[in-house]
Amino acid sequence: MAVKIRLTRKGKKKKPYYHIVIADARAPRDGKYIERIGSYNPNINPAFIEIDEDKAMEWLQKGAQPTDTARAILSYKGVLLKKHLAEGVAKGALSEAEAEKKHKAWLENQEKKVDSKKSKLATDKTTKTKKSLAAEKEIQEAKGKALEAKRSELSADVTKENEKPEDSAAEGEATAESGEAASAEATTASADATPTEEAKDETPAAEVKEEAPAAEVKDEAPAEEVKDKAPAEEVKDEAPAAEVKDEATAEEVKDKAPAEEAKEEEAPSKEEESAENDESTKEN
Repeated sequence: MAVKIRLTRKGKKKKPYYHIVIADARAPRDGKYIERIGSYNPNINPAFIEIDEDKAMEWLQKGAQPTDTARAILSYKGVLLKKHLAEGVAKGALSEAEAEKKHKAWLENQEKKVDSKKSKLATDKTTKTKKSLAAEKEIQEAKGKALEAKRSELSADVTKENEKPEDSAAEGEATAESGEAASAEATTASADATPTEEAKDETPAAEVKEEAPAAEVKDEAPAEEVKDKAPAEEVKDEAPAAEVKDEATAEEVKDKAPAEEAKEEEAPSKEEESAENDESTKEN
């Protein structure tokens, strides 16, 4: 039967580790195996590899075929180089001492490479942590400066707000004083202006009183002249005179009109009495 050196998966989801086993080629990946010769954990850097070199050499010499991943692991650990040197010793190309010497030199060189890789990874990690700390420190300093700037702005705003009431109070006092002064000036100006206004009001009254008799004299003179004229001219002159007269004259005219109507009504009664007297004389 065909025998293979391969890996069987173990571990949990997204964190696998593997066993290096000798199994039948027809068996499933995680099925039965013949023998376990090592383990492989790729979750760390560098990866952890543990293998039994003697058993691996034995199965390789028996004809077991490693898979690609198993071949890389065997090469990394120097098992394939040991097999190659053993074949050279078997052919007589070199002695066992020389083969062991070459194998030990290669292992030392490989260990140096692994150690240098580990040291590089450690230095990279430390530099990365330092850079992250420096960046975080810069961010904190920037935040602190921003906070200080905000606090200074707030303090400036508070001082301005505290100064504003004082300025407003001073302005209010100044406006009150100016208002009082303006009101005092207005009162003095009004006091000075009232006598002059009274004098102005009195002067037109006196002029009116003086003008009224003059107008009456002017109206009486034409009235006397109109008496000598014809009745038609009297009617023409009376019309403007009636317009000039006050409402009292108009009311007097209204009172006279009913009296004349009463006289007219009395006149027919006298005529009726005379007619009755004539009839009585005729009968006699």
